[in-house]
Formats: sequence, C-alpha cells, structure tokens
Amino acid sequence: MDVNPPEVQRLVIEHIMKSDGVSPSSASFQLRVFSGKVPRPTGEVDYDTWRNSVELILQDPSLSDLHRSSRILDSLLPPASEIVKQLGAKALPVAYLEILDSAFDTVEDGDDLFAKFLNTLQNTGEKPSLYLQRLHTNLLKVVKRGGISADEAEQQLLKQFCRSCWDDTLIANLKLEHKRNRPPPFPELLLQLRSEENKHSAKESRMRQHLGTQRQRASSHIVTANPLDLSRNEMSEGTEVVELRQQVAKLQSQIAKQKNKQTGRSVSPSTNAVLELKQQVTELQSQMSKLRVQKSPEPKGSSSKMKQTNIQFSRGDPLKADHKLHHRPRPGYCFQCGEDGHVASICENDPNPSLVADKRKQLKERQALWDIQHGPSASEALNAGQSL
Repeated sequence: MDVNPPEVQRLVIEHIMKSDGVSPSSASFQLRVFSGKVPRPTGEVDYDTWRNSVELILQDPSLSDLHRSSRILDSLLPPASEIVKQLGAKALPVAYLEILDSAFDTVEDGDDLFAKFLNTLQNTGEKPSLYLQRLHTNLLKVVKRGGISADEAEQQLLKQFCRSCWDDTLIANLKLEHKRNRPPPFPELLLQLRSEENKHSAKESRMRQHLGTQRQRASSHIVTANPLDLSRNEMSEGTEVVELRQQVAKLQSQIAKQKNKQTGRSVSPSTNAVLELKQQVTELQSQMSKLRVQKSPEPKGSSSKMKQTNIQFSRGDPLKADHKLHHRPRPGYCFQCGEDGHVASICENDPNPSLVADKRKQLKERQALWDIQHGPSASEALNAGQSL
C-alpha cells in the first residue's frame, strides 16, 4: 500500500504554495530604513519617502497582512521602532501606519499645505522639469490632507507652473497657457518639458562652439582699431623726439632770459639774438612735428577724414599737437592673457604670463618717457612759449 499516493502529494504542494503567497518580485522589494532621528542619518530616507514605499507594499495583492507588517517592522529603527513596539508583531499594517503618522507625518492641514503650494516658486538655476517635480510632490501632500480634490490636482499643477516658472519662452513654445482647462497628465507634461530643455541645451552648445571664437575676435578688432588710442605709438618716436624736446626747452629758456636782460641795453643786438633763437626753436619744432607724422602708424579702420584731421592738427602748433601726452599712459591690455581689447574679468583665454610681462614692461617705458617729456623743463618750456 502506497502511503503517499500522487494525489496526496499534489494536495500538499498546492497547500504549501497557497500558504506561502510570496511572489519573487515582492520578495526582492525591500523597504528603506527609517528611524525618525533629526538630523537624518546618512543612508536613511525621510518619512514621506518611506511612507510612499509602504503604500506600494499595501497595494501588492500577493502579500498577506502578516508579511506587510513584517516588512514594516524590519525597516524601522529606534526611536520609530520603539513607538510601534507596544502594538506587537501581529498587528495590522494600518495600525502601525496610524501611530507612525501621528508621530512623524506633517501636522499641517490641507489649507495650509495648499497655501504653501501656491507660494512655491522656481529657484535660481532650477530647471523647469525639476521645478514641476517639486510642485507635484507638494501637491500630493495637499491632496492627501484634503486641501483639494484629486480631480483638481492636474489643473492646479499646470496653473501654478505657468504662474511661477520664469521661462516664458518654454511656456509659449509648449502653449501651456492654452491647456489650463484641459491640462495634460503629469508624466506627459514632464516629458514635454524635458524634451524642450534638451533642444534648448543642444542649440546653446552649438551656438557657443560656432560663434564663441568669432565673437572674441570681433571684440578684439573693434577695440584695437580705435583711432583715439594713440598712446600705444609713443615708443616709435624713440630717443630723437626726447632730444628735440629738450633742445626746444633749453632754447625757449634762453629766450626768456634774453628778454629779461633787455632793460638798460640797446634794442637791436638783443632783438637779433631773440630772433635767432626763435628761428632755431621754429626749426626744431618743425623737425619734431614731421618726425611724429612720419613715425606714427595710421590706425586701422579710421576714415580718410580722420586721417586728414590728424595731419592738419600736427602741422599746427607742436605744443598743442601733443595734447594727448597730458594724460599719463594707462594699461590697455588684459592682465590674464595679455591681449588687447578686453579685461581679465571677462577673459576666456588661457593665462599668458610672458605676454603680460612684456606688456607691463612696455607700459612702464611709456610712462617713463611721459615723465621725461613732462618734467620741470617741459613745464618751463610751456610757460616760456606762452609769454612769446
């Protein structure tokens, strides 16, 4: 006689399978750890995140209440586990959640949460898609607390997004203002925002790659071609101009002394000496003026009218032609890369210390030349020229 016939074995196996009732997918799902400590320890989640995970377990039909309670207890650490300890291990999941909600869930009512939702604005640098997700999370709390009905949720979500998202171009492209009465579901709206953000980001990247270098070159060209920036050509005059200026100053000083000695003497010899000195001064000034016209390069991009004005101005009184030297030379280059046309605060080039050092050396030489030209002797020469 067979003690375990096949029929009995089949019934035993079916009974075991029914009593187990745990699907492989449910067995692999584990709740995150929650303790309720403040501040929240590393590796733990907040109560809202943990509570949403529990809702997934409660909706799983393959789990019994005993398995659900076991999962909840396994995910709790003190002090949260101490709060539910009084209920025992065989209590229903609803009983655990009720006491945990009273201890860790938000205590604000639906109206307060809805007011906070209406004051949720997009932060600086926050993408519209991330802002929509943040709004959706807050709106779920409002619905849970009875602030609004679930049927109004999507309409209120789109209305608040259009009101407090600062990217008007994106809202116009997606025509979201026209969809307020019939708003799209949250997943569809989120996908539309992410797609539009991706298009905008790709277009900006292409624009930077194509126009970045050209824009920098154009800016440098405009500043370099400025006809008023004539102080950069002072070094081309060389030592000849310095020597001529010193000779003019000495001659004009001698003229002033001769005029002071005219009292008590015959007029003709003194007048002849003064005329001779004046003639020498005129010749030297003429040579210096011609030298400046020949050696000063014409600025690029300047019109013919500007060139004629510069030549006529330099052929006049040499003392007036040098009015640009009354201002001490200042730096006109970038302190990071050494190039002309921009400053270090907006420079996108790599640092070039050697070029910066060369530009600084040239600036010091121009300033030293200016100091020599506008020293005490130059001031005395100007005074003597005015008295003539």
